[in-house]
Amino acid sequence: MIGEVLLWAAIAIIVMAGCYNTTLFVLSRRRMRRGRGPRRPRLYVFLLACLNEERVLGESLARITALPAGNFMALVIDDASDDGTAAIARAAAERAAPGKVQLLQRHLPNARKGKGAALNAGIRHLRLSGLLDGYDPSEVIVCVVDADGRLDQHVVQAVDPYFDDPRTGGTQIGVRMYNRDKGLLARLQDMEFVIYGDIFQSARRYIGSVGMGGNGQFMRLAALDSLIGPDGGGPWSDSLTEDLDLGVRLIARGWVNQHCTHAAVSQQAVLDVRRLVRQRSRWFQGHLQSAGLVPLILREVPTRAAVDLLYHLSSPVLILLTSLLPLSFLVALGGTVVGSVEAGHALISPWWVLGPYVLSFTAAYIYAFVYSRREKGLGLLRAVLLSHVFILYGYIWFAAGWWGLWRMLTGKQTWLKTART
Repeated sequence: MIGEVLLWAAIAIIVMAGCYNTTLFVLSRRRMRRGRGPRRPRLYVFLLACLNEERVLGESLARITALPAGNFMALVIDDASDDGTAAIARAAAERAAPGKVQLLQRHLPNARKGKGAALNAGIRHLRLSGLLDGYDPSEVIVCVVDADGRLDQHVVQAVDPYFDDPRTGGTQIGVRMYNRDKGLLARLQDMEFVIYGDIFQSARRYIGSVGMGGNGQFMRLAALDSLIGPDGGGPWSDSLTEDLDLGVRLIARGWVNQHCTHAAVSQQAVLDVRRLVRQRSRWFQGHLQSAGLVPLILREVPTRAAVDLLYHLSSPVLILLTSLLPLSFLVALGGTVVGSVEAGHALISPWWVLGPYVLSFTAAYIYAFVYSRREKGLGLLRAVLLSHVFILYGYIWFAAGWWGLWRMLTGKQTWLKTART
């Protein structure tokens, strides 16, 4: 009896989520027209918060300094690294044009307090150093790039028109895995980010609930300034998912978040399952922390966007409940087998096979269509096969979810930084 209740409860959750996600897919296929306002020269500032990033930082800075953009600079925030991160930043500064690469070194005990704290220190340094003197905060665009982030060369040209609208507070670009050919796990992570960007983020442009990501987020400095509280703290919070928190608070302040589908930042996929689950447990725990944003959403965000944001914030609960589906299915199947033995004939119908497939893998065909449009050389058939594996790959969120919940219940708030290779 308990197994059947759990089974039907999980099925109801999957069906409701599937209907909502299908609606987002339909919205994501619409073309969005952008109004053009007066063009102004803008300063682009790229912030790279680094903790022991000597393996990947050099390539990322080389790509930034080679951008065909006029007025820009990169600020490397060395968060008390004990490797050669600072030396690589200095070497990049020597190779680049004067002033294009800046270095801020933080030291213990004030450093290593999370990505948000490092980014806030970067903004304070920009102001106190005079690097922003003479610039209108409305025309300064701050971009957060992970140390392994490799920006498309046309990224500034792709993003800049979005800020012609004075209401635009932030613009998030797509995210790809530059090592997606290094195995199935890397390919599935690439597919995950493409699906999230091309379906969910694209649809949320029409809802008004586009979120900011931890890599490739462009924000107007004036919008960041609007998030600074009376205590003088920085715009980023100490949440483990400071990007999610920032995006919601921008919307609550009346800013519009955009999603740019014409440019992307490529990052390094995690090639080890344990490290991947560890990374996702941090994201999951950060989502749980974001439950504190619910009163702000209910109070300040328009209804349509608020509904989607609340659904998005409820995803940890939905994941934990859905994780019970495989167990409840096995319990129900075991009960049916026992009943079949007692009845002397089979009680299992074809729906025991067809039903779970329809519930679990219908979305795979949508995912294959979307991903094959990004990966032209993959082909639709291979994309369909890959998307079936992708559905099973999603089970890592079950392990990450329970791990993240355990960390939160036991009071563990340490930053689980993903090591680079």
